[in-house]
Amino acid sequence: MVRILAQENSILNNFMAEMRDDRIQKDSMRFRRNLERVGEIMAYELSKTMTYEKHEISTPLDNAECHILSEQPAIATILRAGMPLHQGVLNYFDQAENAFISAYRKHTTDEEFEIEIEYLSSPNIDEKTLILCDPMLATGGSMILAYEAMLKRGTPKQVHVLSVIASKSGLDHVRKHLPEDTMYWMGDVDETLTNKAYISPGLGDAGDLAYGSKV
Repeated sequence: MVRILAQENSILNNFMAEMRDDRIQKDSMRFRRNLERVGEIMAYELSKTMTYEKHEISTPLDNAECHILSEQPAIATILRAGMPLHQGVLNYFDQAENAFISAYRKHTTDEEFEIEIEYLSSPNIDEKTLILCDPMLATGGSMILAYEAMLKRGTPKQVHVLSVIASKSGLDHVRKHLPEDTMYWMGDVDETLTNKAYISPGLGDAGDLAYGSKV
């Protein structure tokens, strides 16, 4: 399943517009907060697909029957741009386990590069629900390698991929390499990927906008 949330009118569209706007996005604190807000909305929508159990809760007056998540997911994020998105998801799945993956583009020329995975910190994810977060799904290479790295910590029973903006070609590429029943939660999908593998119109470099430019 692929869900493109910007195609459904909601307040998420305001946050997406502000992140894309080259004037508003210069405010890095607001950019990070908007990434976090999108993560919160995606977590809420994703939560509707999960399994719940009946619990009887004692209130000050009586007992109430409530439906509570039967398990907490594991949230995995590609550093560094994914941190605010990760925090938004964690705000709602606040008892989730967390994993972090360091991936970067190792350029051989101006337009050619390989994705390198340098670091993985993760709990055991065997038979758990895995949420993979990356704000920009460009070529899809980072997401595929991140998923493959996570398999060193077990085989999840269900995978969810969360991205704020994806390229159409990148999304298609990832869908060919991740499990068939993976669910994709996209803020929006753009048609163009430039010759330097940037999404267009996109929003620019999410990591730089959130945390400042890198050397």
